[in-house]
Amino acid sequence: FQKSRHHGFMTTTPATDPRTMLRQVNLRITGPRVAILDALETRPHSDAETVIQAVRDSYGKVSTQTVYDALHAMTAHGIIRRIEPAGQSALYERRVGDNHHHLVCRQCATIVDIPCAVGDTPCLTAAHESELSEGFDIDEAEVTYWGVCRACREGAAAASAASPVAG
Repeated sequence: FQKSRHHGFMTTTPATDPRTMLRQVNLRITGPRVAILDALETRPHSDAETVIQAVRDSYGKVSTQTVYDALHAMTAHGIIRRIEPAGQSALYERRVGDNHHHLVCRQCATIVDIPCAVGDTPCLTAAHESELSEGFDIDEAEVTYWGVCRACREGAAAASAASPVAG
């Protein structure tokens, strides 16, 4: 991570070079791991099968288990994030450490990153702290917004305009 000042506070921004990312968390630098990080840079919110195909396209022959093991290790070391929108396979992304959220289209499953709604990390403070949250040290909030994207709405509107009206 590279340190920088933001609003008077010291923050960290993740390195973008795959080798540097792996080195910073003491993970061995391997071709498949670098290929996975490259794939997630160009294909954020990818499921494991998409990552496997991208790695095979760019790196060559690699076992499915190697990719799953690498995804698990990099998630555990915090250099990639695993998200699990309801009804979908686990997805992976390189954007970590900024407490962003996700917006998912109910029709086409497109996912976009959304900044935290109220500031830096308000979601990390439970709104109604009670005996239920006592003793917890909240370090992450996972918020998923659901809706229908513009392309799907426009497609539905065009389809209904083109269909004959029953009389």
